[in-house]
Amino acid sequence: QVQLVESGGGLVQAGGSLRLSCAASGRIFSISAMGWSRQAPGKQRELVATITSAGSTNYADSVKGRFTISRDNAKNTVYLQMNSLNTEDTAVYYCNVRDRRVDYWGKGTLVTVSS
Repeated sequence: QVQLVESGGGLVQAGGSLRLSCAASGRIFSISAMGWSRQAPGKQRELVATITSAGSTNYADSVKGRFTISRDNAKNTVYLQMNSLNTEDTAVYYCNVRDRRVDYWGKGTLVTVSS
């Protein structure tokens, strides 16, 4: 079993930045893909960004040029640097990792962007 703990969420003004972290622990074999999703109030969860073990990244159109996903394989940690935040970025952000073809999810961290 793999456990994920997110951190870094909070309240920020529009135009500001936040950096989310997600550390994986437990019975880790070999994490392949890592990513971040978010769910805003009253909306479905949407994929924000992903990164492969080789470092290839993919972003939702809504965050391209503003968010950057990265990972530290030695620490089994994935990061999401969020810049130029706006009120539409307000959501609970969830990290997920894939290990041995099984997807694991964190409990989420709340990001609130005020106008």
